[in-house]
Amino acid sequence: MIFTKSSNSFIQTQAWSVIFLPGMIPGIKGNLFYCWFSSHVEDSKALYICRVDYLDNPVYHALITGDRHLAMGEGHVRYFEESVSPFAAFEGGYENGFKDLYQQLAPGRKILFATREKIDTPEGWQLQVAVGGLQFVYDHATAKADTRGLPVLLNNEHVEEMKALAMLTRPGPFDIGTIRFGHYYGILEEGRLASMTGQRLHPGNYSEISAVCTHPDFLGRGYAAILIQLQLELIIKEGRMPFLHVRDDNERAISLYERLGFRKNGVMNFYFMKRMPE
Repeated sequence: MIFTKSSNSFIQTQAWSVIFLPGMIPGIKGNLFYCWFSSHVEDSKALYICRVDYLDNPVYHALITGDRHLAMGEGHVRYFEESVSPFAAFEGGYENGFKDLYQQLAPGRKILFATREKIDTPEGWQLQVAVGGLQFVYDHATAKADTRGLPVLLNNEHVEEMKALAMLTRPGPFDIGTIRFGHYYGILEEGRLASMTGQRLHPGNYSEISAVCTHPDFLGRGYAAILIQLQLELIIKEGRMPFLHVRDDNERAISLYERLGFRKNGVMNFYFMKRMPE
């Protein structure tokens, strides 16, 4: 297990037992937390501040923290049920992650792997498509949504229409179980789902805004901005920090996110792969 006695130096040892208590440092969001170490080598007990950057490996951290109720997998690897999300991940630095996923998943299972680094296609997997992306974070303390009373909370009755809108506009993977992440809101126009957005990954103290999409018939009405501002308000009221991902060639969306106050937080590469037969 990797930990640190300060926020800058990291060491690794088997002599420590660690209990993580997220969210206990006033004024700090996201990647700092208290650790209580019990050592048989040095001090009998001591309190240290540790640093984990949840957003460097957001899928894995979501699967072991905020979205663990949806998690599947054993050992160092985790994944969602395919109808919820194709995302699969493993602990940072673990070298046998794709081998373990290969053993735990059925032939033909498709996964989506997110990483800041570019990777080669691992043995036993077929690359379907690689997408270059950007990660954005909203670190303002407040957000006020001017919703004009338009958004409605979406539920299972809307799932087929939500899935159809996602298939048309391609904001990212969306299936019949994706709504289980929660907080999906939409704008209905002329009896149709004109626009929607929701939340997906919840790593540590962060919440990801996802499925931002508007039907082509209703573009230019500001619906996406209204729904994003609503999500910002909801997330911040929960004491969490909003973030999102976007294709690096989606200039329209990037411009909107920057106008709403998001800042770029590095790249994130997405690899859609299929598990091949043995």
